[in-house]
Amino acid sequence: MKAAVYTRTGAARDVLHLEEVDRPEPTAGEVRVRVCVSGVNPTDYKTRSGATARPIDGFQIPNQDGAGIVDAVGEGVDPARVGQEVWIWFAATRRWGTAAQWTVVPQEQAVPLPAGASMDLGASLGVPAMTAHRCLHADGPITGKSVLVAGGAGAVGHFAIELARHDGARVATTVSSTDKASLAAAAGADLVVNYRKDDAREQLRRFAAPMDRIVEVNLAANLELDLSLSGATTTIVTFAATAEDPALPVRACMNANVTLRFVLLYGVPKDELTRAADDINRAIVTGALTELPVHRFSFDDIAAAHEAVEAGIVGKVLVDID
Repeated sequence: MKAAVYTRTGAARDVLHLEEVDRPEPTAGEVRVRVCVSGVNPTDYKTRSGATARPIDGFQIPNQDGAGIVDAVGEGVDPARVGQEVWIWFAATRRWGTAAQWTVVPQEQAVPLPAGASMDLGASLGVPAMTAHRCLHADGPITGKSVLVAGGAGAVGHFAIELARHDGARVATTVSSTDKASLAAAAGADLVVNYRKDDAREQLRRFAAPMDRIVEVNLAANLELDLSLSGATTTIVTFAATAEDPALPVRACMNANVTLRFVLLYGVPKDELTRAADDINRAIVTGALTELPVHRFSFDDIAAAHEAVEAGIVGKVLVDID
């Protein structure tokens, strides 16, 4: 099969190449998926670049997320799954990422794609939607709660808004531009605030003070604002690491009685990830989850796709696999 592979970490155009490799076969408890669309996330370029490198098993095919059709199953898997459209998560925790014509994953990591949902939406879920779910739900139900999503135009922010609304929360979000405000509003946020405006803090305090959940993309930049919106019911959940670590104002955190939580999806228990996938599917069935604006790349342009994500492009980068 044709696959994008790297055998060492580094810049995309230096280490990532299309090659012919043997097509994988599913073993017990696994399914093989003919990949149609591969999604690219920041975690994918960080691993490929060496910023968050993991051991390479001979070669590595990148990209955790994707969507396609099951074409073979291993022992113990229902044969009726052959022909099923699925969305894939955590494919590249082994060597068989989704930037290939076929991938093999444990059967629970190939989630049935609900009828009417597009392959593009399926390939956009995985890491972003499951991260959003964990940030929202690790500390209990959010029905009737107030949620602030920092960076509502990003992929995690987009799905955090939609999942929070689906689960009965009121949602405010912060953005940095008019175009990003339009994306966050389209996702269903009750309040969209440009954090560069002088009255941003006051708008958020009028919405809810304290907030119950704050889904945070940049703790170093936003901690002072977050603490001003926090109280004993607040959990600030951060899912991204930036170049600058925050200086923790211990007394201010104590005064707020705030809870800080840190989320890295790879360390979340498997049963919690499976529950997240089930909840995401229920949201898809109700029409609660929508696609981000898509930036589409051909398989031959896989390096350019990684570069686009690395450059911080707004929207979702997808690669058509042929």
